[in-house]
Amino acid sequence: MNFAPQDWQRDWPAPAKLNLFLHVVGRRANGYHLLQTLFRLLDFGDTLRFAPRADSAIVLATPLPGVPPEADLTVRAARLLQAESGTRQGVTIHVRKRIPTGGGLGGGSSDAATTLLALNRLWQLGFSRPRLQVLGLALGADVPVFVAGQNAFAEGVGEELTPVVLPPASYLILKPPVSVPTAAIFSAPDLCRDTPLMRRVEWTPDFAGHNDLEPVACRLYPEVAEALDWLRTQTRPAPQPSRCRMTGSGACLFAEFTTPEGKRRAEEIVQKIPAGWQGWVAAGL
Repeated sequence: MNFAPQDWQRDWPAPAKLNLFLHVVGRRANGYHLLQTLFRLLDFGDTLRFAPRADSAIVLATPLPGVPPEADLTVRAARLLQAESGTRQGVTIHVRKRIPTGGGLGGGSSDAATTLLALNRLWQLGFSRPRLQVLGLALGADVPVFVAGQNAFAEGVGEELTPVVLPPASYLILKPPVSVPTAAIFSAPDLCRDTPLMRRVEWTPDFAGHNDLEPVACRLYPEVAEALDWLRTQTRPAPQPSRCRMTGSGACLFAEFTTPEGKRRAEEIVQKIPAGWQGWVAAGL
């Protein structure tokens, strides 16, 4: 096997994401929802490391509690790449988790994308990034944007990506003590599924939008509603955030600040977070 030793020794980042807005604009016959959303990557995330093996096994050294290794997206990504390429190389995967699960920050999807990108290089497969994005879509709708590695305006089920340039911003991110299963939100009968379609050329960086999943998550999970009310109350004094809402299907919430004064305000609010909640400030990439 022809390994690149220097790459096997490095850490591979898996950044979190925010959905700055998320509109549900329709539904396909197969049940998949059609979306328009704006993905922003953050300078906060998980870290992965990979170790070569003498056999062809895919081993997760750091399984998540309650998640069987065969269901973990990093293992599924490695096995998919192994099958697609025909390689007999194996790997042991180490994941240092920082992104909370069930938070709408894309942790599992980002880990899967990093696994595809890293093993493509470590196994010296030579797959193109578009090809890896197609593979990633089989693992989840959010995986392609992490493979692309850029902020993006997304359509379809989230895989039709247009790279965008976003102004600098800091984000106060709040995680109440609850995890929200995505399926429960998308299957809710009261989910808005007919937000008017926006033409891509109509989008500008200051477009506010909203999150169609937020009302459902707040109804089904009162902890999300409570945390969102708290965050909006805390951010009312100037400087006010440009956006303050839920990301993805929840449970994480964020407030966006676009000035140095706003970042200082965010750091002050983090110090007031109630016991049992998580919170931090991250910069948009």
